[in-house]
Amino acid sequence: MTNETVLCTNCRHEMPLTQYHLDPDNQAVKKFYGKVEVEHVSAFLYFNKQGIVQELIHNLKYKGHEEIGTVLGNWHAEDLKELKLKNPFDVIIPVPLHPRKFKERGYNQVTTFGKALSETLKIPFDNSILYRKKYSKTQSKKNLLGRSENIENSFDVHLSKENQNKHFLIVDDVLTTGATLEACSRALLKIPGARISIVCMAMANS
Repeated sequence: MTNETVLCTNCRHEMPLTQYHLDPDNQAVKKFYGKVEVEHVSAFLYFNKQGIVQELIHNLKYKGHEEIGTVLGNWHAEDLKELKLKNPFDVIIPVPLHPRKFKERGYNQVTTFGKALSETLKIPFDNSILYRKKYSKTQSKKNLLGRSENIENSFDVHLSKENQNKHFLIVDDVLTTGATLEACSRALLKIPGARISIVCMAMANS
């Protein structure tokens, strides 16, 4: 399958790009101020209800079209090459699904996005370090307080010396409140010397 069959040329020109990777003080990183220490946060696209990005993410997440993650990852990786970070990323980690949710869906919708970034940026992809220990139903219809309570302490890490002092890049599909990514970050920060950055396919317009 080609990029054109996933996303036509005209659609690519209409995609709502955030350009957040060029702005270290963007709206995505502000969601984590005072909550958890992060070195970089960005989202590739704006997510609007009834928009093209919502349709893409829906097809990726629920319709089995994992190739969408690959196309978006290859595209955004070229942007991320422009980042001038003091500490480059060492490992790319997807937000994990609980094993029960993985069995229900059959795949983690973030995997192809993360692997595309990994291949282009030449950074290892590892889905074995961070895991979800609590099964939770969809977050989309919960309010902010409900989401935070639901997701807190849902994640943990497999500790090993080889993962110490690493800069972890967490990847996810849509950044909304940031509660899930905050919980993932807190889990990874249990690793001595860990540093955290976050990149999402899209960010919900609030």
